[in-house]
Amino acid sequence: MAIYNFKIGDLVLYKNNQLLALNKPANVPVQTDKTGDKSLPELAEIYAKSNLYLVHRLDRPATGVVLLAKTKGALAALNQQFQNREVHKIYLAVVKNQPPATEGTLVHHLKKNTALNKAIASASPVSGSREAILHYKVLGSSDTYHLLEIQLVTGRHHQIRAQLSAIGCPVKGDDKYGFRRANPDHSIHLHAWKLHFRHPVSNEVVEIVAPPPSNDPVWQAFQHLIN
Repeated sequence: MAIYNFKIGDLVLYKNNQLLALNKPANVPVQTDKTGDKSLPELAEIYAKSNLYLVHRLDRPATGVVLLAKTKGALAALNQQFQNREVHKIYLAVVKNQPPATEGTLVHHLKKNTALNKAIASASPVSGSREAILHYKVLGSSDTYHLLEIQLVTGRHHQIRAQLSAIGCPVKGDDKYGFRRANPDHSIHLHAWKLHFRHPVSNEVVEIVAPPPSNDPVWQAFQHLIN
């Protein structure tokens, strides 16, 4: 079982009597998996001293905003916003290969391979596939990598990872989707950066922003582009 080297309180981005948002570190699961490692909601419940409900998922090797509800009513309201595509999710991704254009929209059809825990992207629909749409923009480049801003339209399993891989731009460290080697810590350079939604009680617009990992030199090389 993994031993985490952080304090859960240091991850808190936003909290009130309805919600708790955390900046998830890499390699912490948001749902219990076969490793038996403590999940982020389990750790957060110890911190909050109350039951919490996971609103949305984030891949284990990725980092960034994870939103938890403190009540079933808040969970239901936010689930409805996600279903109606009223929640705006903006990610950052670092890739080695330059995308075909500086900005664009990717449309694929994704089919989940449960045995491999992987999404297979195709240009046309296949049996069991679901349409996946995202918008991307190149924010800047270093000598080695390119920083992309990504806005999800749909929310499919491993969507960003599979779609970027399908255009020849796998996320740095994501050897599952074709990057040439894994990162030493098994993270990937995919970060859930911003989350926009309406508060489930007040209906006010909330924006939560999670800074990328401060101890990562690749993210820090792009820090001047992230605001």
